[in-house]
Amino acid sequence: MTVDVEDYFQVSAFAPYIARDSWPQRECRVEANVERLLAILAESGAHATFFTLGWIAERYPALVRQIVAAGHELASHGYGHLRASDQTREQFRDDVTRSKAILEALGGQPVLGYRAPSFSIGPGNLWALDVLREAGYRYSSSIYPIVHDHYGMPGAPRFAFRPNGPDGLLEVPITTVRLRERNLPAGGGGYFRLLPYALSRRLMRRVNRVDGQPAIFYCHPWELDPDQPRIAGIGMKTRFRHYVNLGRMERRLRALTRDFAWDRMDRIFLERT
Repeated sequence: MTVDVEDYFQVSAFAPYIARDSWPQRECRVEANVERLLAILAESGAHATFFTLGWIAERYPALVRQIVAAGHELASHGYGHLRASDQTREQFRDDVTRSKAILEALGGQPVLGYRAPSFSIGPGNLWALDVLREAGYRYSSSIYPIVHDHYGMPGAPRFAFRPNGPDGLLEVPITTVRLRERNLPAGGGGYFRLLPYALSRRLMRRVNRVDGQPAIFYCHPWELDPDQPRIAGIGMKTRFRHYVNLGRMERRLRALTRDFAWDRMDRIFLERT
């Protein structure tokens, strides 16, 4: 179980509509939404990995400590939600080093995992995994092996692998199901809100039973918040993807935590490698 800790105004699809310098003036709702997620996880005894922005951690240090105190893994989502593919090697190194230092200082535990905003590591910037390893990370969850208009590396393995060789960083992709020579997303995001819950449950069970692999699910705190401010002027596709079925998300997450056993990424993948 994984959570990308960012607020509604920080999603990449809103970048053309929301200036970064306006972030501090926006209504922040991440604290209340993360608390709702923590309560849902606590109900079933599930544990998760929280890929957290350094920008959020600096402003809400008590939230970081609350995540750690509840027994969850604290991991990095970078500092300011910049796509890895939009940064130079040096910019990326500064970003992931800065966020790691902030999170470790606040959380009091090593930060071993990283997820690139918008799954923005792919064939053109696999060097980013080497930078992460040099910065002290032990795994990434940044390559999504699907076809998508904003990201994706459809030719990548569906399960944990080391893209840069046996001594390289471990990469753990979001779950997909192989059907008719194509990978279908089955691990959360907008697909989880759009598709019937029964279908998502069936696909994840197939990965468990047929592939013999753990499913990697992800969500965002803002997905539990149907009352979040609406962003004006955004395109129809972006509006649909962001706002579809927000009101159903909390109920579906409760069902998900009842139907499967969930744990932290570090315990599932690092302890067996």
